[in-house]
Amino acid sequence: MGLLNFVPLVFALCLLAPVALSPVSKTAYRIVTRFSLQTFGTYVQDSGRRRAKRSDVLQSAHIGETYRLYASKTWVYSALAAISGSIIGVYLVGLVLSLLSVSPESVRQTLPSQFVFLADLLSVPNLSLGELFVLLLFSSATVGLLGGLLTYWLRWETPSHHGSARARQIDASLARTVAFIYALSRSGMAFPEIMRTLARNRDVYGETAEEIAVGVKAMDLFGLDMLTAIRQMARQSPSEKFEEFGDNLASVLQSGQSLPSYLHDQYERYQKDAKVQQEAFLELLATLAEGYVSLFVVGPLLLITILVVIGLMGMADTLTILYLMAYLFIPLGNLGFVVYLDSITESLSVSKETRRLLESNHLDVRRASDPDAGRAVSDGGFSPVNEERLDAYDRLEGIRTALSDPLRVVREEPVTILYVTIPLALLSVLIRLTPEIGAGTVTLASADDVLVQATLFVLGTFAVVQEMKRRRMKAIEAAVPDLLDRLASVNEAGMTVVESFRRVTSTDLGVLNAELQRMWRDIEWGTDTATALRRFEHRVDTPTITRVVTLVTNAMHASGDVGRVLRIAADEAQASRRLKRQRAQEMMTYLIIIYISFFVFLIIVVALSAILMPALESLPEANAGSNAPTGGNLGGLGNIAGVDFDAYRLVFFHTALMQALFSGFVAGKMGEGKIRDGAKHATAMFAIAYVVFLVLQYSL
Repeated sequence: MGLLNFVPLVFALCLLAPVALSPVSKTAYRIVTRFSLQTFGTYVQDSGRRRAKRSDVLQSAHIGETYRLYASKTWVYSALAAISGSIIGVYLVGLVLSLLSVSPESVRQTLPSQFVFLADLLSVPNLSLGELFVLLLFSSATVGLLGGLLTYWLRWETPSHHGSARARQIDASLARTVAFIYALSRSGMAFPEIMRTLARNRDVYGETAEEIAVGVKAMDLFGLDMLTAIRQMARQSPSEKFEEFGDNLASVLQSGQSLPSYLHDQYERYQKDAKVQQEAFLELLATLAEGYVSLFVVGPLLLITILVVIGLMGMADTLTILYLMAYLFIPLGNLGFVVYLDSITESLSVSKETRRLLESNHLDVRRASDPDAGRAVSDGGFSPVNEERLDAYDRLEGIRTALSDPLRVVREEPVTILYVTIPLALLSVLIRLTPEIGAGTVTLASADDVLVQATLFVLGTFAVVQEMKRRRMKAIEAAVPDLLDRLASVNEAGMTVVESFRRVTSTDLGVLNAELQRMWRDIEWGTDTATALRRFEHRVDTPTITRVVTLVTNAMHASGDVGRVLRIAADEAQASRRLKRQRAQEMMTYLIIIYISFFVFLIIVVALSAILMPALESLPEANAGSNAPTGGNLGGLGNIAGVDFDAYRLVFFHTALMQALFSGFVAGKMGEGKIRDGAKHATAMFAIAYVVFLVLQYSL
């Protein structure tokens, strides 16, 4: 009989299962799609202002479903959420009633004398069958209605959020994309081919290239002319800047004006806009830094101080609230702040794996003007065995590469070191705590040293590898403008591209020297320049080098005279480097603010542990036991004998460690723009807090 009570709950979960599995299961996706279209497809509004607006939002967010399908699924999801919510609501009310089925007398005995008035509020009277039915019916309807309405709202709000995120990414990558178009237009490449080239490299140039790919598909797949395709992609874009750029671009192409002149003006304009946006972002960052210090450092510090004083004076037990502060509120608050910072700082990067996957999925559609282009030619047969072998090779390629050269894998992707250090740290913790676990004497106080040292090992090793990669990328990006400038100078002097690379390899370009010499050896041994450049990009693997190689190889296909293209690329790289350097200098201030706020936090917590607590422990009331008189000249200290001072020291220690850990990652995000770069700051703060409390422990 007990299991039968959960049949409705299982039914509610089964209703939600296809929806939950549809993102990862093709079968579940087909079932949900067919059911949605058959159930609500005929009821979806085909016209109207709201329908047109929502359809535009879906297109701007690049949702891969038609309006009719998306709207039908929205109705299905909302209905399922309402039905499941109604059933789950009954169980929630039953759980609450079971928790509150305590007599007021028991509650009064549990609560402190100051809070006995809450006894009647924390218990419920005995309900009749009719009253219970009305309560369950009301709760079921309320939870179901809220679930359905919330699902419906989220389904239509999510595309708007995705569109806004895409608009920010488009604006962030628009300047470098316009520079790419400008450079290729100066090389003599036709504009439709420029669009196709940019669409093939959308993994390099981000969301702006994705918008260009919309126009390319309109031309090559649907047969639209270039001007109509450009206007259509501009109209569907969520970015107002890109929409304006597309409309003006179509007008320039239609009127026959000088395209390079227009693109040059637009590039300079977007560079100025980038400076203004960076200044606005730095102002926002300054406000966020002040808010972070106030809300997540000073605020918890004041609250902890007040709670500690109340607890140490024996007026109330505040350890539970301090535990919540240390293990819940501080981590969640810092985590939310980091997520918000990450959402407003869009970055464009491309890895070799991403580029390899996307290069295998270029726009291989046949153009309307050439129906035979890209037609597949049969090789005379198909072997399932060979296909399985190729699939197995692709699946095992990453493992084979990692085993053949693990150090290179770690240098290129520092996260991979965690696959080794985390198991080692867990094994170390298990071995060191095995005696206490076997004896049943393990406690949080006895295990925290082992856990802290294991955490320091994991954080420290990752921080070292990540810092090595960051410095390498910084050195490469610093050398790129000089590389492009020298290539442009020798090419403008009349040398070919190959001769230009030969001359540049003999100059000093710092960290790029070794890779450039390897590239030149490839060319000497018969490799064509484009292939040598792609190998060079594969070895260096930085976003800046990827953009340079993409631009140079495409310009070489259009014309042998790439001097002007290289000059434009050099100017763009230099401008981007100036912006990054200015931003790094400004953000260093906020990095210092985070460190100062952490040290203030640590000093006050240490002062409470090293000064206030020993002074209170030495009082006669603390040593007199439970028979100590209350009141007297020390009013309010009569219950101090019952205070667990060791528990307060432990929670101080853990609070300082939590603050150090999360402040370090916040400092990395604010100071250097990446959460990963905060590992070294987190390691430093974590180690400082641990050493300070270790010294404090042995000195008391």
